[in-house]
Amino acid sequence: MASEAKDSTGLLSPSTRKTANDARLRAFLLVLAVAISLGLLYWQVQNTALLLAFLALTATTGAIVYFLRPQRSGSDDETASFADWAVTRLVADQSDVGLAITDRAGRLVCANELFTKWFNGPAIPPQLPLQDGGNELLSTAGRNAWRDGRGYAEGLKRGVAEYNAKVIRAGQGDEYLLWQFKPQRRNDVLDDTIRMVGGATGRALSEAGVLATVIGGEGRIRASNQGFALRATGREESNISGRNFINFLRSDDKGTIFFERDGRHGTPVRLFHVPLDRTQEKGPALILLIDDDGGMVERGKALEQVESMLSLLPLGLALTDRDGRFLFFNNAFGKVAGVQEGEKPLYPGDLMIRDDKSAVADAVRRYASGPPMSGDLAVRLRSGGDDPVALGIAGIRGLGDAAVLLSIKDNSEETKLKSQVAQATKMQAVGQLAGGVAHDFNNILTAIIGHCDLMLLRHAPGDSDYDDIQQIKNNSNRAAGLTRQLLAFSRQQTLRPQILQLPDVVADVSNLLKRLLDDRIELDVKHGRNLGLVRADPGQLEQVIINLGVNARDAINSSGANSGKISITTQMVAASDVRALKSDILPVGDYTALFVTDTGKGIPPELIGKIFEPFFTTKEVGKGTGLGLSTVYGIVKQSGGYIFADSKPGEGATFSIYFPVHTMSQQEAAQISEPLRAIAKKELWGSGHILLVEDEDMVRAVAERALTRQGYTVVTASDGEEGLQQIEALEEGEDIFDMILSDVVMPNMDGPAMAKQVREQYPDMPILFMSGYAEEQLRKSIDLDNVAFLPKPFSVAQIAEAVGEILTEHAK
Repeated sequence: MASEAKDSTGLLSPSTRKTANDARLRAFLLVLAVAISLGLLYWQVQNTALLLAFLALTATTGAIVYFLRPQRSGSDDETASFADWAVTRLVADQSDVGLAITDRAGRLVCANELFTKWFNGPAIPPQLPLQDGGNELLSTAGRNAWRDGRGYAEGLKRGVAEYNAKVIRAGQGDEYLLWQFKPQRRNDVLDDTIRMVGGATGRALSEAGVLATVIGGEGRIRASNQGFALRATGREESNISGRNFINFLRSDDKGTIFFERDGRHGTPVRLFHVPLDRTQEKGPALILLIDDDGGMVERGKALEQVESMLSLLPLGLALTDRDGRFLFFNNAFGKVAGVQEGEKPLYPGDLMIRDDKSAVADAVRRYASGPPMSGDLAVRLRSGGDDPVALGIAGIRGLGDAAVLLSIKDNSEETKLKSQVAQATKMQAVGQLAGGVAHDFNNILTAIIGHCDLMLLRHAPGDSDYDDIQQIKNNSNRAAGLTRQLLAFSRQQTLRPQILQLPDVVADVSNLLKRLLDDRIELDVKHGRNLGLVRADPGQLEQVIINLGVNARDAINSSGANSGKISITTQMVAASDVRALKSDILPVGDYTALFVTDTGKGIPPELIGKIFEPFFTTKEVGKGTGLGLSTVYGIVKQSGGYIFADSKPGEGATFSIYFPVHTMSQQEAAQISEPLRAIAKKELWGSGHILLVEDEDMVRAVAERALTRQGYTVVTASDGEEGLQQIEALEEGEDIFDMILSDVVMPNMDGPAMAKQVREQYPDMPILFMSGYAEEQLRKSIDLDNVAFLPKPFSVAQIAEAVGEILTEHAK
């Protein structure tokens, strides 16, 4: 009989006990049924042989049913869940990246083995045992990931190790963060060299007579090729990893080096030490050895062997003579240093900028004489811009004219990542500054525009003051437009997103764009097929297309060409296409893309990283605000999209915008299918008792006068506490406020805190918030249902219309 499941005390668990009892009951009922059937059959036929045959048939059928029954486990779901998690954990543990997943509450969901090894157990990002402000960098990356989908942090120090981190927002509801940690590149160089020596490159070196091994800083062997293993142990397949390198060699009183296994009459070898981490005095190194049989091997042939070996290595390596002239450099060195095809530089300094040439020449001559030593020098390549690279220098002896070994590392990807992180950080800081300035400026503009409206009510057209007041208001509206552009750049404007087809927006705005272009500029519009829906503010998308089109027009005009062409293309970009792009910024998914291309003079490389910054412009003074592209950047990012600029001088520019494809819910589909209803012009006059709460005196005065003129009774307060006092004072009487109009951000007690207390006593009280910040930015702090929002700056008509609409809706 199969053993029954027991709990931790050794007794049957309740569920198991219940299952056993049910089984006994069913068995008893089955036996009882068979016995009754036998009794009835015997009573009818009075035949013992037939009775025994029926009993045998019943037993055989029962046995067949028992053995053919489906086998089930009482915990199928738990086992499947555990198996699924085991597979997921197994896959994560095979990665060479430290992985951790956290939820929106900051709790650690899971982490792989490498992450727990690096950070001493299941630590929770961003609070890891890091040094030199690493947690602050990681926290910033996490906030950027929640907002933009991705964040980056580099140079995270823990002891002697340094890590780069990438944070990705993930999950069906974007409710998780995936934290990826990779060691700095210098650790990767050691790993790459180990794989190279132990792989096909190591075999090629062995066939060329070059013995190779990699040792750690402690002197123990990490990897070696077959040639070294054969000379050291006598067997090619011998595993010597972990053994002390120096134990396989010996030297005589003249300093000649031999393999210990060869004995006193072995062939001497020449040893070359290539450090893999120049920041450590005794760090990991690549050791190369070639035979030197008492001088019979010509120095020239030995140098040829070394050059043949260096050409196989993925590291950028070169040899120079005592005067600093190049004898040889491999392809990797030439690629990193920017050597053109067919070019033959004479000195290493020829590859550097003018300021670094003399320093390189002096260092090469210094390492070419005296005892063998190594070091590095920070230099700037003529083809590498302003970012310095590390040039490794090591003195070598015994190879004829070769006196110095140079090494250089390709850090272009690292430099690119640094620039991207720096650019994103700068744009975030500038955006915060722009948003703060715009908010304060909106309060001032609200007062100016409001007073202009009040003055215009007392002056008729044709009055001597009417035109002056109207001019003030027009310029104030222009200033309000600039603040909206600043808020767009800082992603703090109020959007009214809709589900739409991108070609429809392009078609609507293309006619307007044609009128803005010169007759000699051709506008070409093409639409792709199977475009997915996008969710964005159509008015803001039109602003994006207009800004890019006008910017392209100005680029063509400034190029001096007699004609030009602007192309606007929409296209479906599938997830497979995104993977092929191999972008570190664009997450894999389905997108609807918009491409705007011009035939202008292009954007210089030194300026392309600045074009999205506010107030940056290459136009003449008075011909541009510098906010066109920064507005485009902010609108695209706030709409959940991504924008890239590509250009080659003299070949025009292309702006690529990717909007994620939006999947409609049933509710959204029903809303779209409803016929549009005509909206009647709203009545501005009304009656009602309104509580106005605003900390800015000038805004409060304008709003009070505007509403009073429209027939409302207005009571004012300067903050939330005073607003509550006004409500308590009215409770003693019969009257109560019909609605509350309040600012959001105020000292002492802000608007949302006051509104929550009011809603406890008056759950149906209408509330209208007004603010210079965007509604989306304030939704978390407001955290109330059934509230309306009025963005600043507003006119007298706009505030009266908003109040009237709320009171009318509440009266229904």
